Amino acid sequence: MPPLARADLDHILQHADLSGLRGERLFITGGTGFFGCWLLESFLHANRELQLNAQATVLTRNPTAFAQKAPHLANDPAISLLAGDVKSYSFPAAHHEFILHAATDSGVLQANSTPAELRAAIVDGTRHTLRFAAQTGARRLLYTSSGAVYGPQPQSITHIPESYAGRAPADNIYGAAKLESEDLCLAQTALESTIARCFAFVGPHLPLDQHFAIGNFIRDAMTGTPLHIKGDGTPRRSYLYAGDLMIWLWTMLLRAPAGSIYNVGSEESISIAELATITANTLRPSLPIQIDQKAIPGAPIAQYVPSTQRAREELNLRTLIPLDEAIRRTAAWHGYTP
Repeated sequence: MPPLARADLDHILQHADLSGLRGERLFITGGTGFFGCWLLESFLHANRELQLNAQATVLTRNPTAFAQKAPHLANDPAISLLAGDVKSYSFPAAHHEFILHAATDSGVLQANSTPAELRAAIVDGTRHTLRFAAQTGARRLLYTSSGAVYGPQPQSITHIPESYAGRAPADNIYGAAKLESEDLCLAQTALESTIARCFAFVGPHLPLDQHFAIGNFIRDAMTGTPLHIKGDGTPRRSYLYAGDLMIWLWTMLLRAPAGSIYNVGSEESISIAELATITANTLRPSLPIQIDQKAIPGAPIAQYVPSTQRAREELNLRTLIPLDEAIRRTAAWHGYTP
């Protein structure tokens, strides 16, 4: 796995102030996935460039596998790998001032778990991490939740705000468990907790062979395979580049008011069909696009697009990398140049 491009790391450092980590120790769950690898790379870059003398403990089920996958991260002296399951890991003895609870940030667990296993990983993992926060005397915690907590986005709302009263139904195990975990975090009055409700993202480390449409499109465009949409292409999403995502998450961990909840994502709403076209035009303009079904006029359109007004107004956070550039940088990390 190659390191991130220096331009991405400098971009994060230019727009996020990580000086609050100076001399501190950070505990990260989910530190070896899509979010986690970006968090570690940006943390280590800031640690070197700003001479923060900070340390990070990273929870992982398999330290050996992670060391083989990302030796430039696992072998850095500022990183300590802690072997364990998020529901039952042994608490490290050292004091940790900051906790970034980013476990289950991708769809891997959703695809490979029973409903009971999925709920346990999310809720019991959060309970266990909050017990560690209390034991270690942590001051601040950032929990990476999900836009799934809102349940289906109404047709009448183009960009769903944090004030929306709808909630994920009980049969949406992922969304309901994330919401329950949010409540657990916010109930800890001795801990300054912030909730990041994350939507959809793109960038290096995003799996290209799972259920993420943008990852599949990038993979197929790189190999010259026609882009295939099994539905009608009308569902609407938005995609924030992972470099921008890191700016948002670090800012929320270090600066957000305790008890605050923020949507995290792009406000640029595009259909899946439009996404396929943008991907093809960016990476391989002559690539055919196949859409299996015809859109039914007047039919409801599935949406998953946030309003980020709160993050914009309170923390001055914005989308900085446009989508076509995000796609280009992702492909370049995988060794592809148009």
